[in-house]
Amino acid sequence: MLWPALFTLQAVCTSVAHSMQHYPAAWGHYDVCKSQIYTEEGLTWDYMACQPEATDMTKYLRVALDPPNITCGDPPETYCALENPYMCNNECDATTEELAHPPELMFDFEGRNPTTFWQSTSWKKYPKPLQVNITLSWNKTIELTDDIILTFESGRPEQMVLEKSLDYGRTWTPYQFYATDCLDAFTMEPKTVNDLTQRTLLDIICTEDYSRGYVWKNDKTVRFEIKDRFALFAGPRLHNMASLYGQLDTTKNLRDFFTITDLRIKLLKPATGATMVDENNLSRYFYAISDIKVQGRCKCNLHANSCVFDKGKLGCECEHNTTGPDCSRCKRHYHGRAWSVGSYLPIPKGTANICNFTSMTVALLITPSCLPCPFCFVSAARVCDNAMLRCQNGGTCHHHQRCHCSPGFSGVLCERARCQGPEECDDQLSGRASFHHPPIIQLTFTLVVLLLLIVSLC
Repeated sequence: MLWPALFTLQAVCTSVAHSMQHYPAAWGHYDVCKSQIYTEEGLTWDYMACQPEATDMTKYLRVALDPPNITCGDPPETYCALENPYMCNNECDATTEELAHPPELMFDFEGRNPTTFWQSTSWKKYPKPLQVNITLSWNKTIELTDDIILTFESGRPEQMVLEKSLDYGRTWTPYQFYATDCLDAFTMEPKTVNDLTQRTLLDIICTEDYSRGYVWKNDKTVRFEIKDRFALFAGPRLHNMASLYGQLDTTKNLRDFFTITDLRIKLLKPATGATMVDENNLSRYFYAISDIKVQGRCKCNLHANSCVFDKGKLGCECEHNTTGPDCSRCKRHYHGRAWSVGSYLPIPKGTANICNFTSMTVALLITPSCLPCPFCFVSAARVCDNAMLRCQNGGTCHHHQRCHCSPGFSGVLCERARCQGPEECDDQLSGRASFHHPPIIQLTFTLVVLLLLIVSLC
């Protein structure tokens, strides 16, 4: 009786295993940058595209509010419920910890009761607009991997704009507009993310989905849908990640669309719950945000699988002989090929596009300015040593980089005589051509270069 049960269990496990292969995890996480493998030449490194794991990026941001004095509590103020102007039991006082609502409460751990939240001043200066800019800065390029979610404790704003920056806040472009009436607020036709296609994915839309229903507790969130946009290429359940990775590899605009250094939330009009503002109860109108979620990873150009937060700043721990905050250039001595971003393809390992060690030939071409020594090779080649490339005519070798020549001689290896007077130098003094015969000296120079190349290859 036990055997049928075991066969049934085996069949179930097999079907589950097959079904799991269709999920994104089967494509790999690109969490390994290199591994050692055995080849015909022995043990060597196999390099792969890699990236840090996605995480909660709100742990590493700086927040700034504009105007700076927009947070409630100074002076203390009492607020009324939007749906009931006579329920006025919400007090804000910046001098009392239990009653204060500073900006950092938008990013603390949620789950406590009562909920913590940031809160603005009320609309006491109506009809002057109650507008707030909340800027989130990372001082680092990051890639978004999941929906941006704002949770409001007050009614959701009737007008709002989410903006992004790719240059550390110097310039801004809109991500999405939100309004109860898109035509009236922004002269835009209302749309949803479901209206987008692969061709129109980068279009900036205005949505009315997140600006209504202030009386429903389930309607507290405002989203910017990242995964729904991913799904336009990867399928509804993100099964076909190869398609998405292929697009990210080949379409810079698409890759940049999901890349930011800063986010800005522009709150333009608070929830009013009616067509008209009740000027007799302006303490009903304000903004309050209990949580902001931003899921993403450091952008490391597929050259690092770790990102560290040190001295208040994020930075990639670069592999593949790359360097820089985003691993966006080759390390010194590794310019044998031009720097290039890694590639997700072919799945599951991708292509590392590592920076190669600079050969002597390339070094001669790219570092001619390292004089006085014309042979400033980026590799380990030496101009002089005690075995093969001796300094001539009594010269001494200095740090394997240049020859210190005896009086009366000059040149890389002290191979030519200096002219001591108006007459021509004695060509036979050093057994070499004098300074007045450039073709022969150039030939000597070429021979030295060839000799160094042979030494390096031995």
